[in-house]
Amino acid sequence: MTDACIRTVVEAIHACPTQAVLYLSGGASQALGMLMSVPGASNTVLEAVVPYSRMSMIQLLGKIPSNYCSRQTAEIMALSAYNRALKLSRPGAPVLGVGFTGSLASSRPKLGDHRFHLSTRTSHQLWVSTVTLSKGSRTREEEDKVSSHLLLKAIANACKVPATFISELTESETSDECEQQFSEDQEFEQLINGDICFKVYPFSSDTQLFNEERKIILSGSFNPLHDGHLKLLEVATSICGDGYPCFELSAVNADKPPLTVSQIKDRVKQFGKVGRTVIISNQPYFYKKAELFPGSAFVIGADTAARLINPKYYDGDYGKMLETLSRCKNVGCTFLVGGRNVDGVFKVLEDFDIPEVLRDMFMSIPADSFRMDISSSEIRKNHGM
Repeated sequence: MTDACIRTVVEAIHACPTQAVLYLSGGASQALGMLMSVPGASNTVLEAVVPYSRMSMIQLLGKIPSNYCSRQTAEIMALSAYNRALKLSRPGAPVLGVGFTGSLASSRPKLGDHRFHLSTRTSHQLWVSTVTLSKGSRTREEEDKVSSHLLLKAIANACKVPATFISELTESETSDECEQQFSEDQEFEQLINGDICFKVYPFSSDTQLFNEERKIILSGSFNPLHDGHLKLLEVATSICGDGYPCFELSAVNADKPPLTVSQIKDRVKQFGKVGRTVIISNQPYFYKKAELFPGSAFVIGADTAARLINPKYYDGDYGKMLETLSRCKNVGCTFLVGGRNVDGVFKVLEDFDIPEVLRDMFMSIPADSFRMDISSSEIRKNHGM
């Protein structure tokens, strides 16, 4: 490929809304230079990691791979990169995870084939390719260049941008590709199982919000979504001043069975009707939500605040409670607390004894700005649901 052709492809990649994380090991290093040398790279590349040492790869994957250079490892790297991209991307932006692992020419002769495996993962598709090169026909730099071009082509295809590539492989070299498409039901199943960390439905029509990195999140079961939820998030957003307001539905609950795929789909439809963004996650606990959405402001009711600071929910250990909530604070998360009925009495944040080290983490939503005495369960009961 000529430099002009490469630049055209990279410009097209940077012009599309897809945001990517790349995990590359053992080759395709020139692809990073190709992506980063063209203006607009910050639109596309959220993070690029090169886990070159054995220990680096183990820590990246969270386990010892059965084979460091294999199709399976490339798939796992792409999935890990995809989940990382979800956490780093703008709300609702299409994300891409890229995994590459290679065994190319080195300073010492290799006993096995010169080969590489590359994989891309989007919300709807897993694609993987295995390429075996002719041993000894290229230098290390030339093998890296071939793998870099093929990786760039894979990124372009995942981003759905036009890219014409002339194959640099010889007739004796093999390329084995396969892909798997995922339905929405399969995505939800992967989410419930913990394979993917969350899924965003950016129903909001306010495109100006898409550049906001900080999220203002109202979590709940939303069975059903009601005016109180909408009003609470609206008031909380006005108090915060900036941020992307969204709802968060956990498919996995602490005290109940996980939601079924049909339940998730039914609840998601509610947000489409009112034009509000919703995130489907698999984390029932706020300290885990804080890890998923660092720097976010979580909007909660006084009843939830009461549970958050109650050692009873931390095995009766006050120190454990402080440690857990301090982890939320350390990643920049805050809690906006609206008044709610607690054991039959309407309470606000000021009615609770917040530990001093955590006090600046909690902010009160004044009762004169928002008050909602009825709960979703009462609404279901009143409507015979």
